Order: sequence, then structure tokens, then C-alpha cells
Amino acid sequence: MTDYFALLKEARRPWLDAEALKNRFMELSAQCHPDKFPEASAEQKKEINSRYSELNAAWQCLSQTRSRLLHLLELESGGRPTDIQKIPPGTGELFMEVGQTCSQAGAFLKEKPLGDSPMLKAKRFVEQMGWTDKLKQLQEKIGALATGLEGELQQMNTALEGGSPLPLERVEEIYRSLSYIQRWNEQIREKIVELAVQEN
Repeated sequence: MTDYFALLKEARRPWLDAEALKNRFMELSAQCHPDKFPEASAEQKKEINSRYSELNAAWQCLSQTRSRLLHLLELESGGRPTDIQKIPPGTGELFMEVGQTCSQAGAFLKEKPLGDSPMLKAKRFVEQMGWTDKLKQLQEKIGALATGLEGELQQMNTALEGGSPLPLERVEEIYRSLSYIQRWNEQIREKIVELAVQEN
């Protein structure tokens, strides 16, 4: 397995500064951009393209927290996390709330309007806006959880620099939490779009 941290000349850390990583990627990819070598032989062009593709893959992986953590876990433990379905600590209540709210919003979307009168349409519109607001509040809660996890990853970096070992078990829990967060955000966005479409 290619070590994307090494490829981008970064230490193996759970948190990376996005701007610094982008600058490093731009600098390294500029050095081997295929357009810089118009006179290269076919074999050299193949190697240059391969190197450029690898750098792009490394950038795509390490620039996203969830994929970076998965890559770090694979490098450090020799394999992928096995218990991805296990609900991580601290997310149980949110798991239930997201499931119930999305389910209830889905049930509302399936209800047939009771009639075409302006009064009924106005009532339905108010209910739609209420569901949209609930879903957006849930997005804010999920965003706060994600921000807290990012902060914890930054603290891990500080501990690692002080000589502490990488807490692989906690890194895996955060990875699982971010996997749920990604799914929840997709579900919520989908419901918000469906509600917006029904408003029109």
C-alpha cells in the first residue's frame, strides 16, 4: 500500500492543516506535471503520469478527514476497521434523533394534501417549513459534533508531538463517527431537497 503521508511529505497524523497540505500538494504536483515534460519519451511520460496520478490520489485521500483516518488506520494496524456498524460512543442519541426525524419527515412527504383550498395549502406549507427547520437544526447538531471531533484530532497531534502513542482505538471510533455523520448529512440533505421540491 502506498503511504500517502510519505508521498506528500507529511508526518502520519490524524489531523492535517488543510491550507498547508494544499500548498504542499500544489508544490509537489507542479514539479511533475505532465505538461512540463513535452520532450519526454513514452516510457518517461508513463512514469510522470503515474507519479502525478499518485499525488492526486494522495491529496484526495488526505484532504478529507474521514478518508485520512481510514488510511492512517490501514497503515498503522495493517487493515481496515472491522466493526464499522458499531455505533461509536457519544453518538447514540443523535443516531436515534436523525433516524426518527428523517422517518417522520418522510412520512409527511408521503401524505396526500387534503385539498386545494388556499387555507389547506397554507397549512401544508407551514408544516413543510417546520420540518425543514427541524432538519436544519439537526444539521447544526451534527456539524457541532464534527467540529468537536476535528478539535480532538488536533489535540491528538499535540500529544503525539509530546511523545504519546497514537490512540488507534479512539482514531477508529472517530472514523466510525465521521462515517455516520456523512450518512446522516446525506439523508438530511435529501429530505430538505424533497421538502423544497414539494413547496413549489
